[in-house]
Parts: sequence; structure tokens; C-alpha cells
Amino acid sequence: MVSRKDLTSINPHGADERACTTRRSPTHRGDPHELARERLGATADLRIADLAAPLPYADDTFDLITVSLALHYVQDWEGTLKELRRLLRPHGRLVISIIHPFVYAFSYPDQDYFALTQYSEDYDFRGETITMTYWHRPLQEVLSLMVDAGFAITSVTEPAVSDETPASLLPNGTRRFIGFLFLALEAA
Repeated sequence: MVSRKDLTSINPHGADERACTTRRSPTHRGDPHELARERLGATADLRIADLAAPLPYADDTFDLITVSLALHYVQDWEGTLKELRRLLRPHGRLVISIIHPFVYAFSYPDQDYFALTQYSEDYDFRGETITMTYWHRPLQEVLSLMVDAGFAITSVTEPAVSDETPASLLPNGTRRFIGFLFLALEAA
């Protein structure tokens, strides 16, 4: 999450602090507003929103929107990306992180990588089993949907696994693991 100080350094004229969360995080117990309020401060405009529905802001409101590890929970990216584009001012930026589409190919080698596919996985969080449901789409569809929604892709990053990541958290204990895809987009 970007702090007010960080935003002010990006935009020295002041930062407009607004945040939407899509749902309760299974790794954070308690109200997601409390965690966001703790990180952003009392003056931040915090709302819970559905990324598949229109967001409660006027056209051309933001210079920067970040969507971190949320889009892979949404089936229809076309509407969501068009909605995010609507909210950005001309030349505004959208920064997205998602589960890398190749993770699906590695994890489910017998499945059709090129198909839009809903799948679920169970995880143990503090002794409780949590089922996470995702939507996989191939990389070509990820990029095409972004361009079709009115964005220019300015950067694509596939970060390597940190040397500090315990091997027990990696598939087969290997560091040759692609986990996430980061995209920087500009409203065209």
C-alpha cells in the first residue's frame, strides 16, 4: 500500500487518499477498514467495493490507481478494466499485480492454459482451511483486455523469488518459480 508520504513525493501538490477493498483478507483477522485506516490515517476515504460493479467515483478522478492481487478473483475483466479507465484522468496510470498466468500452467499441466478457467485451492491460515477461488486467463488475453480497455502498457515485470523466501513456500522447493506479474498501464 502506498503511504501519504509516498504519494506526496509522487505528487508534491498533495495526495488524494482513497482506497477500496474488495473483500476481507483470509490472512487478516478483523475489519479490513481497521487495517486500512491504520495504514492510511483517519482522513482517508475508505470503501468496500465490488470490482465487477461501477465504482462510486466520478469520471477522470484519479491520476494513479493500484489494483494489487485482486483481478484474478474477477471473472469479467473487460467491464472492470473499462471502469478503472473511466476513473483515470488522461495519461493517468494503473498499476496491477496478478498471479502470473504461467502459474496455472505449471500447477495444472493437464488443463487447457488458453481457456478462461475458474479453479479453487485450499490453504491453511493459522490452523483454518481457507478456499481461494481464482479465474485463470492466458497472458495474451490479460494483455489484450488491457489494450482493448484503452490502456497503453508501459511496463511488464516478472520478479524473481526473493532469496529470503523459505523453500517450503515454493513449488518443489525450487527458486525457478514465477509467481506474480506486475503491469504498469497508462490511460491512452
